[in-house]
Amino acid sequence: MKPLLRAVLILDALLLLAFGLLFLLTPWTSLYNALLLVQTQPALVGQGFGVALIGLAWLALHASIDGALTSTVAKVVGHVNWLTGVLMLVWLLGLHTPALTGFGQIVAVLTGVVLLVIGLGGVRLSGAVRKRERLRVAEAAAAGRAERQAEKDAAKNAANRREPGHVTAGFPVYRAEPVVEPVIPVTHPGAAFVVPERPVVVDDPSLTAAERAERAEHSARVASAEAAAARDEARDEARNSAADAPRPPLHG
Repeated sequence: MKPLLRAVLILDALLLLAFGLLFLLTPWTSLYNALLLVQTQPALVGQGFGVALIGLAWLALHASIDGALTSTVAKVVGHVNWLTGVLMLVWLLGLHTPALTGFGQIVAVLTGVVLLVIGLGGVRLSGAVRKRERLRVAEAAAAGRAERQAEKDAAKNAANRREPGHVTAGFPVYRAEPVVEPVIPVTHPGAAFVVPERPVVVDDPSLTAAERAERAEHSARVASAEAAAARDEARDEARNSAADAPRPPLHG
């Protein structure tokens, strides 16, 4: 759409240049008589208006090349064109001033219509181009904010990975093993033996069912081994007590 607006600006520049040269040549009476046009009086006003139109034509041509000025200049030039066309139609058709011949009046009316159409078209195109540019700028700003947020998240994740003890995805998780505290059997004088208690196993809710079964089996093996040791120790103490007991005197 912007290339089309550039083409409209070039057309505006050509029209403005043509009218500017025509008004700049206001003192040339024979030219105006040949074109069946009314000469501007005084000539100084016509030439000043011609210089202004030539400057506006140069601005339109420059805006068709410089993309930063395209939409703004097209809007201004478009308003100037359609307002000029409306004025020409009002004066020529409504007020019948100035009094022109048939051919001159047809040319003037057609010129007014062309200015009106080109001006309104340029204004509409410039509005559409400005809206698209604003949308593009908003999208670029949103993309920039998203990129900055992604960089902040990446920096935060990198800082969290450097923290000691921080668990991240993809790294092995180390769990504390339950501590098995064996109970040493305690014997007292006069007591045959003391049945040892079962070892205390610190349960960990994070263990799986297989790990818990393995820990329970290990605890049972430890308990059975300690019970066997206690029985052997009690048996040894009983034998020692029987050997130390006084024997009856021998007869005979």
